[in-house]
Amino acid sequence: MKYTVITGASSGIGYETALEFAARGKNLIIVARRLEKLEGLKSIIHNINPDVDVVIHTSDLSVTDQAYTLYNSLKQYQIETWINNAGLGQSSSVTDQNLEKVESMLRLNIESLAILSTLFVRDYSHVEGTQLINVSSALGYAISVSRITYSASKYFVSAFTEGLAKELEQKGAKMKVKILAPAMTETEFAKSARDMKEFDYEANVPMYHTAKQMAGFMMELYDNDKVVGIVDESYNFNLSDQIYPILGV
Repeated sequence: MKYTVITGASSGIGYETALEFAARGKNLIIVARRLEKLEGLKSIIHNINPDVDVVIHTSDLSVTDQAYTLYNSLKQYQIETWINNAGLGQSSSVTDQNLEKVESMLRLNIESLAILSTLFVRDYSHVEGTQLINVSSALGYAISVSRITYSASKYFVSAFTEGLAKELEQKGAKMKVKILAPAMTETEFAKSARDMKEFDYEANVPMYHTAKQMAGFMMELYDNDKVVGIVDESYNFNLSDQIYPILGV
């Protein structure tokens, strides 16, 4: 019994990715804060494939200690793929940003992601067929002046993950480490980043992908040996090797 772990699975890219893996018969451990959303997802998955085992874990990964608690609670399972999808956004100038929200975002986007990645790599990097996929952003490769702090947090995700991929490659590890970098995607993310009750993508965004489309790109990355799956300025999805220059190779 092997499992795929997906954080931030209650909505958006994480939700749709869980459905994609379930369609392939992959057992799932779905993680998010909202229990009722996870229970609804589990029910839908069992309608797609009743043979898939779905384990629910509620966790608020903006609290760093919960990253350790989550990982330790999964020691009984054999994990094949770990997807760090959970993330927070923040859309305001640095001078106007809510520092309490920024602190939560940095703990989730940076600290918990780094902790969970490290723990998974320590335990599974020698296991054939394992993958770690971290979700960054196109803004992890280009700075948006209206979202500087968010962009900087995703620069960490991109640099950390690309560097980790190279480190494991040099060590001859069997695990593959990859990064998905979406651009604007139709999820709950935008309204959360803007502290809005609703956000109309069609009215406000000239180009975007649906969460289902991004989950499809996730599976392309999963099936490929490339390290980076990124959406470019024309909203085309591209697979590539490391983008950042890596020293000491």
